[in-house]
Amino acid sequence: MSKKRTFTIQKTARYFVHGEDITKAKRVWFVIHGYGQLAQYFIRSFEHLDPKENFILAPEGFHRFYLDGFSGRVGASWMTKEERLDDIDDYIKYLDELRERQTISPNQETILLGFSQGVATSMRWLALGNNSKFDKTILWAGSMPHDLKSEDAKNALDETAVHCVVGNHDPFLTKENIERVKSHLNQLQIEAIWHEYEGDHRIPIEPLNKLIARI
Repeated sequence: MSKKRTFTIQKTARYFVHGEDITKAKRVWFVIHGYGQLAQYFIRSFEHLDPKENFILAPEGFHRFYLDGFSGRVGASWMTKEERLDDIDDYIKYLDELRERQTISPNQETILLGFSQGVATSMRWLALGNNSKFDKTILWAGSMPHDLKSEDAKNALDETAVHCVVGNHDPFLTKENIERVKSHLNQLQIEAIWHEYEGDHRIPIEPLNKLIARI
């Protein structure tokens, strides 16, 4: 009978940035992409932001794959159900180290934004990471990871201002999904601020700009 064995290797991770000088930026963003996206394209949603005031870091999930068949466009994922605990541990260590490598001062505002699958990834990083404290957290068009212990989730969100963003025509986020997220946050006694915009499963420029102006 076969037996599973594992060992740890060194792997090359990539990320993309937008901004001029992280040490002089007013805000430092970590933006976490969704399922089937690549960081180099996801970061385009933020490239209209002033590069002097905003420094954007877009890490990419380790698992790349063809989106249709055996060639063409490529996407990435943070994890699947296969060996999920190892994948979660790997990407949390990756995100921790990525942040550790940045020069960020206490007087700079730090923002974590997770989109779609990136919401669950962001939540796990907040709760389980060693270098994952943010002034503000934006959960855009995603759901809470149900496997995350309530005390871990509460401890993570207690120390950050939480903003949840949904499009009113998002086919992947039904009213039932939204109510479950609201119920989960209420159970954790987390006072999240909700923002709704006219649109679907994307991060349009205008709703993002309005959100930044409000927070």
